[in-house]
Amino acid sequence: MKKIGFIDYFLHEWHADNMPSWIDDASGGEMKVCYAWGEIDSPREGGKTNKAWAEEMGIELCTSQEEVIKKSDYLVVLSPDNAERHVDLCKSALISGKPTFVDKTFAVGLDDAKQIIANAKNTPYFSCSALRYDSDLIAFNKTDIEAVDYRGPGLFDIYAIHMLEPLYIIMGKAKRVLALGDNTAPTLLYDFGGNRRAVLGFFDYNVGFSAAIRYTDGNCTTLTFESEYFKTFTAEMLKFFETGKAPVKIEDTLDIMSMLDAGRNAASGSGTWIEIK
Repeated sequence: MKKIGFIDYFLHEWHADNMPSWIDDASGGEMKVCYAWGEIDSPREGGKTNKAWAEEMGIELCTSQEEVIKKSDYLVVLSPDNAERHVDLCKSALISGKPTFVDKTFAVGLDDAKQIIANAKNTPYFSCSALRYDSDLIAFNKTDIEAVDYRGPGLFDIYAIHMLEPLYIIMGKAKRVLALGDNTAPTLLYDFGGNRRAVLGFFDYNVGFSAAIRYTDGNCTTLTFESEYFKTFTAEMLKFFETGKAPVKIEDTLDIMSMLDAGRNAASGSGTWIEIK
């Protein structure tokens, strides 16, 4: 059995709660989350301490990142809602030589992403949104798309990756972005050039991810992201652990971080076009 270690900002969060069972199911018990370390106890109301979480999950709580890295075959750097901690949380993992998945969002923005990459040495790694592995997104026709109207739930800083990564897969890298509203729940217009554009809207948590897509010939389709993409993502992550071959190019992740950065800058200065680096 191959042993997986978690490195997290705090351990009582949705991804750390669920990923161990996904891994167990996907691997048929051949891979297991055995070790974990959290930088702080959960600061959320009703949140468990790292010790309580580890005891309930049946996972050994380590005293340092280094202990997790030493004992594990593969690593997952979590902190899905606090990407600002990824520069520090990735430092030891990404020089370990052990295949490492960095949970969404890879970085707060482009500068942090470049710092993470600069710190990494001789270690295979990748990061992505699980929505990348939605079966409808994988299967549908991605050529000659003219416009996308995309909406989803939650705060921009935490959930924008789940719209920007599928959008990048659909249309590539945008050239500039304009925002209306505020930086909590903005409406973003991404311009890809050649009359190709996408509107992203952030709504209440009860709204699921969905996209209406128009082709240049006038035909339209929709994506509802209702497949079991977490299961597909988990299988791809485990394949990466075994092969050391990243399924997502780091150059693609940098492009997405550029679009994220520009979207945030646009939202903080509503009504101004922001060029994407």
